[in-house]
Amino acid sequence: MAEISSDPKMPWLPFVLDPQLAQPHFTTIFPTVRRVIKAELLRHKIGRRALIAYHLETDAGEQIILGKIRAKGTDHKSYGYQRTLWENGFHGDSEDGLSVPEPLGIVEPWRMWLQRWVPGQPATHLLITQPDLPEKIAALAHKIHTYSVPTPKTHTIADELQILGDRLRDFAHQQPQWQTQIQHFIAQSERLGQSLEQHPRPSTTIHRDFYPDQILVDGDRLWLVDLDLYCQGDPAVDLGNFIAHMTEQSLRTWGDPNAMVSQEHALKAAFLAKQPPESSHLSQAIDVYANLTLLRHIAISWRIPERRPNIPTLIELCGDRLAEQLQQVR
Repeated sequence: MAEISSDPKMPWLPFVLDPQLAQPHFTTIFPTVRRVIKAELLRHKIGRRALIAYHLETDAGEQIILGKIRAKGTDHKSYGYQRTLWENGFHGDSEDGLSVPEPLGIVEPWRMWLQRWVPGQPATHLLITQPDLPEKIAALAHKIHTYSVPTPKTHTIADELQILGDRLRDFAHQQPQWQTQIQHFIAQSERLGQSLEQHPRPSTTIHRDFYPDQILVDGDRLWLVDLDLYCQGDPAVDLGNFIAHMTEQSLRTWGDPNAMVSQEHALKAAFLAKQPPESSHLSQAIDVYANLTLLRHIAISWRIPERRPNIPTLIELCGDRLAEQLQQVR
C-alpha cells in the first residue's frame, strides 16, 4: 500500500480514501453494494495520478473495485477504449483467454473511473518458469493490434526519439560524466530511426506501454492492464518495449542480459508468425525499438535509486547492442 502524501493537484484524495464518503458514489453505480468496507491507496504519483482499491460488501459477497484517478481530469478516453475492447472480444470469458478488466463506471467529482479488480501474478515473475507464456503474450499483443478501437492519438518514430532524447539529456545533465557517451547514443538512435523510415509499415492500435508488469497471469487467462497510452502506432513498439524490459530485468536480476534470451526469441518468433508475408521488415523494427527502449532504461534506472548501481553495465550493453545493430542496417 502506498503512503498517503499531500497532493495540491488532488486535494480531494483524502475524501476518496474515506469509505463513508465513497459509499454514496458506489451505491449510485452499483445498487447491490451494501457498504464500502475500506479504501486502500495502491499507487500515487504526486500531481499526476492515483490508484485506489475499494473493498465492497455486496449482495453477492465481498468484491474489489479499482479506482483510477487522473489529476488533470477524468480519463474518459481510456475508459471508453477499455469499455469498447471489453465489449468486443476482450471480456472476462473470452474463449482465447485474452482479456482486459471490466470498466464499471465514472465518479466525475473525483476524476476517477472504475474497473473490476482481476486476479493474477505479473508476467514478470513467470516468464522464466512458464515455457508457453511468451507465445500467449505474443497472441495478446497481436490481438490488441488487430481488434482496433478508433483513436486520434498517434505515436511515431519521431515521437519515440523525442521522448528518448529528452530522458537521456536529463540524465546526462544530472550525471555529466556520461555526457559524451549519451550524446553519442542519441546520434546513434537517430540513425536507427532513419532506418525505420526507409521501410514504413501500416500503423495499428498499440498498447504503447507493453511490458511484463502490465500482464497478469491468471491460470490460462492473461489480463492486460493500463491502457492509458493506447494509440495508433507501429506494432513493433509493443514487442520491442516488452523484449527490452526482459533484457533489463535479466541484467538487473541475474547479471546476465541473456538470461531470458530464449524467451525473448520465442516471443518474437510467435508474434512474427502471426503477421502477413509483407511484414518482412517488422523483425528489424522490433530490434530497433528494443534497443531504443533499452537506452530509455538508463534514465529509468537513474530515477529508481536501487537500480543506479546497474547503470554502468547497462550503458556498456547499450553501446554493444547499438554498434551491432547499426552494422546490420547499413
